[in-house]
Amino acid sequence: MHYNHKLLAVFFLLFIPGLDACKKLVSVPEPINSITTTEVFSTDAQANSAIAGIYTEMINGSTGATGSNAGAGFSTFSAGLTTILAGLSSDELINNQGSESVGLELYNTNHLLYNDGEVNALWTPAYSYIYGANSIMGGIAASTSSLLSDSVRTELTAEAKFIRAFCYFYLTNLFGDVPLVLTINFNQTAGMASTPQAQVYQQIIQDLKDAQAALPGDYSVGLGERIRPNQWAATALLARAYLYTGDYTDAATQASAVIGNTAEYSLVSNLNGVFLTNSTEAIWQLQQNTSAPGVGTATPEGILFLPNPLNTGYPDYILSPQLLGAFEPGDQRRLSWVDSTNNSYNISTSTSLYYFPFKYKTGSYNYSVGGTATEYYMVLRLAEQYLIRAEAEANGAGGGTSAAIADLNMIRGRAGLPALSASLTPAQVITAVAHERQTELFAEWGHRWLDLKRTGQADAVLSVIPLKQPWLGAYQLLYPIPYTETVDDPNLVQNPGYN
Repeated sequence: MHYNHKLLAVFFLLFIPGLDACKKLVSVPEPINSITTTEVFSTDAQANSAIAGIYTEMINGSTGATGSNAGAGFSTFSAGLTTILAGLSSDELINNQGSESVGLELYNTNHLLYNDGEVNALWTPAYSYIYGANSIMGGIAASTSSLLSDSVRTELTAEAKFIRAFCYFYLTNLFGDVPLVLTINFNQTAGMASTPQAQVYQQIIQDLKDAQAALPGDYSVGLGERIRPNQWAATALLARAYLYTGDYTDAATQASAVIGNTAEYSLVSNLNGVFLTNSTEAIWQLQQNTSAPGVGTATPEGILFLPNPLNTGYPDYILSPQLLGAFEPGDQRRLSWVDSTNNSYNISTSTSLYYFPFKYKTGSYNYSVGGTATEYYMVLRLAEQYLIRAEAEANGAGGGTSAAIADLNMIRGRAGLPALSASLTPAQVITAVAHERQTELFAEWGHRWLDLKRTGQADAVLSVIPLKQPWLGAYQLLYPIPYTETVDDPNLVQNPGYN
């Protein structure tokens, strides 16, 4: 068994201790770090510690990834698993572990079962973070402490709403209709049925509007590091939410606001610098615990994707022929963000050339424990905002087709590609947007999988891939709700097609 796969295996056996009791949605665990409301919300420092604990769990696990099971924090919803599973489900990644990971093969072939186990690692932590966010909002509202300042009350409530919106964005895009939990009151959450996706999106958008209005416009809360969401993170995610709901005018408006903030954000000309800590392209990043044994200064996807040794080791996940074939000649993203290994280090297996994502340069082959991280885990970045605005413009928003072409040419120019012709039709521009999203955002947070689904292209694109034969049907474009959830909650109906 290879090291990266061990991270997956460790997670499924030893998942975040704070979530052990989360056998069903209605019995979510205590707030993050098991701090009670009265303890958390007495002072500014305690309240800040509580919300910082959520971000820590999102990337490191509930123990902060400091113990012998440090890898258990990785390969969860917000620490690589969304990228892995969605990449396998789409036409981006190929599972290279064979019989060692039968469960992942089901994603690669789109032959998921109703009792698939991996979905628990998406669902359970996402709802745990939502519970933590709801706890913070409720605790702040209930606190009468004079040592909890109004400014901190406002800021942390806004951050909690952002976290809740972020988690629900992925839950509803991966599972469809999901329970919309806005409280920690057991009597209100017990036996909840799924909420229609349109209503979930309404809540996402409202939470992001509230966060946008209350969060600071700088990174002062993170002491200058881009590791706490600010007003612009809320704006960026709001632009994405509007795009996904077909509100192109508002999507373009919000993306334009982020793009226009040139004091904070700009495209990084050197592609190898995009994913560095606090790059000017970073809107929000998650900061790993560099003291964690086995991971140290690496990011989740650095650990999961990069072989050890880098160019002679065996990669657990490789890039598909479909993705490799999508890059145009001369595309610098192909040169900077893709690397290869000949597997010559593994004498027990045949030598073969494999290509893997190389956006992150630190992995198991070169991390250091206790060192200074040169990369943080990128969650939101500026290039996506150009692509959001371009798609919105191609669909009639803002400056229309000509403006969309200009935005695409910003991304293409950075990649060393020639500018698109100004004579492209709207339909051609929409096709060009999809192409640029495929080659710019590959192996990042499942963008390709979500794009194929929301644009109605998934069935046509995926059904002809040899690896996915026989194609079982478009019902697998939604993942099955965790089996244990449907057993424990009779009001929670399994997604169609899984029986």
